[in-house]
Amino acid sequence: MNNTINLLDVVALSENLSERGLSRGQVGTVVEKLDENTFLVEFSDDDGRTYAMLPLLAAQLIVLHYEPTNSQLISNT
Repeated sequence: MNNTINLLDVVALSENLSERGLSRGQVGTVVEKLDENTFLVEFSDDDGRTYAMLPLLAAQLIVLHYEPTNSQLISNT
């Protein structure tokens, strides 16, 4: 599976960041790639108001998928 993180990917935290008030599983959007392993992630509420924006390492993120990937497609035959 391709785990590459791209601009505008929807991601979830893979760990608690209690010092920032964020918990494992909270969902954000990648808004900038800072270097090969660091991404600026914006966390917003349901009304679109940003409540946190911080640089995170790829190891702290899980890319979320809303459609099946090629390897997840099931044949009907």
